[in-house]
Amino acid sequence: MIDAFLGIWWAWMAAALVFGLIEVLAPGFIFLGFALGALVMGVLVGLGYAPSAAVLLAVFGGVSLLSWIGLKIAFRRQSSGAKVITEDVNDN
Repeated sequence: MIDAFLGIWWAWMAAALVFGLIEVLAPGFIFLGFALGALVMGVLVGLGYAPSAAVLLAVFGGVSLLSWIGLKIAFRRQSSGAKVITEDVNDN
């Protein structure tokens, strides 16, 4: 049963959408990696790649981890624009 469910491309796309919505509600680039992994899996399964459930989940985990690491590297370079205060206003 789980093999048939994981082999459906639209289930992976729905999971990508759910992870994307969770990322919007709880930002921090945590769930965006899972969303990208599920999106890639949806494309792969849609193209006919559907071995076993264990292999599908392993590929999903690997792609999600790689995309999460890539996002951390990409967004680490961006500044938040927050001003760093080095002096206390009460010291005067």
